[in-house]
Amino acid sequence: MKLYPLKFEPLYKYRLWGGEKLKTQLNKEYTEDSIGESWEISDVKGDETQVLNGELKGQTLKQLINTYKGDFVGEAVYKAFGEDFPLLIKFIDAKTPLSIQVHPSNELAKERHNSFGKNEMWYVMQADKDAELIVGFEKEINKEEYQKHLEDDTILNVMHHETVAKGDTFYIPTGRIHAIGSGVLLAEIQQTSDVTYRIYDYNRVDATTGKERDLHNDQALDAIDFTYHSEFKTSYETKANTANKLVHSPYFKTNFIKVENELEKDYSSLDSFVIYMCVSGSLEISHADDTYTLNTGETILLPATVNTVKISASQADLLEIYL
Repeated sequence: MKLYPLKFEPLYKYRLWGGEKLKTQLNKEYTEDSIGESWEISDVKGDETQVLNGELKGQTLKQLINTYKGDFVGEAVYKAFGEDFPLLIKFIDAKTPLSIQVHPSNELAKERHNSFGKNEMWYVMQADKDAELIVGFEKEINKEEYQKHLEDDTILNVMHHETVAKGDTFYIPTGRIHAIGSGVLLAEIQQTSDVTYRIYDYNRVDATTGKERDLHNDQALDAIDFTYHSEFKTSYETKANTANKLVHSPYFKTNFIKVENELEKDYSSLDSFVIYMCVSGSLEISHADDTYTLNTGETILLPATVNTVKISASQADLLEIYL
């Protein structure tokens, strides 16, 4: 059968810092409290999302890759990753701050966890007044000074805090200390990995366990990149009906598209699947006589053989993701 644009059933994740925005602002349907993450497209073992629409309903990414191989992910992607889907796509709602954390490199993650590393990016969809992110260090710091701040419980004093608003974008390479602050709703694109080293967690107790969450400071010490940067936010253009470069890394490429009226996309020269995340507005995607609606907070995957689509909207913002 011919492949077609695929929607997946999200997986909703309890987090002690989770709120209600996934439900109230993105119209996600769940009944649990403190849902902090909506895993839109996932191949993480034990957390595989399933197709929601059409003849392939119920299929997981691994089953699709096993059947369609390069037709599904692209020949080059299949050659590089085999039956492992390389990306994990999420929406995240932080009612209270996430832990200060860091992710290991590909090499470290492979050695310790038999996993990919976790290079990721954030696109802020909504932020409460004065909401902020923590990204990197505020000043030059070495390993010994960092450890002293940990011991003295003053680690927050040397983190770079940045107030954010809708549209702000950050690339978080492995090794960079980071945390999403309270009041931030964002889209996250990352490598397929669920490996996180927590460094500081505000001495919080998880209501579901009655205990503080584990910290991983010994493991984190070898993973942290202490390089100082003066700027962390990504600058980009917002030209209408154009794939404006947002974050292009060795692990994924993301463009920002402001859709106005109609836009035709031709991916025949791209040897990769494409994922759309609608981060504002509502749009329609037409392909092979079928039309798919995508609202704010929804995601769709175009298999590699879906070469042409037409996108229609009065106005909508889209993240375009591929390898």
